[in-house]
Amino acid sequence: MILKSQVEWALHCCAILAALPEGRYLSTKALAEFHGLPKEYLSKALQSLSQAGLVHTTLGPSGGYRLARSPDDLTFLDIVEAVEGRSRTFVCNNIRANNPCRPAGFCDTSPCAVARIMWEADEAWRSKLRSVRLSGLVETLSQEVRADIWGKTFEWVMDRAG
Repeated sequence: MILKSQVEWALHCCAILAALPEGRYLSTKALAEFHGLPKEYLSKALQSLSQAGLVHTTLGPSGGYRLARSPDDLTFLDIVEAVEGRSRTFVCNNIRANNPCRPAGFCDTSPCAVARIMWEADEAWRSKLRSVRLSGLVETLSQEVRADIWGKTFEWVMDRAG
C-alpha cells in the first residue's frame, strides 16, 4: 500500500499547527516554506483537512490554518482518512470465480480467505492509527528533537503566525 505524499505533509503540518496558541493561524505559504514543499500542492492537503473539519481556516493577511480540535482529540487515522478517504485499502474483485474447475453457476456464500485476511490487516492498520493521538506525536517530537532546534522551530512558527 502506498499512501499519497499529501498524507505525510498533512501529518507534519498538523504537528506544527498543534503548537499554535489559541486564535493564531499559520499560512499555507509558511507551512510550505517550513517543509520545503510546493505551496500549490500543499494547499490541496490542507483543503482536505479543512473539508474534514480537522482545521479551521481564515482569510486575510493574518489568516491561514489552525487545528479545529485539541491535539488530544485528533488521531493519525483522522488525518489519514481526511486525505485518503475512508475506503478499504483492498478491493476484492472475486477472481476466484474465474477458476475453470468450478461448476457453472457455482456461488460462494462468503468472501474468500484472501479478502478476509486483507480486510483484517486493513483494520489492524486503522486500529493502530486510531490509537495514536496528535498530542502523542507532539510529545514524542519534543523528546526526540534537539532542544535548540525545537526552540528555534517554535520561534520560526510564531514569527509567521497571524
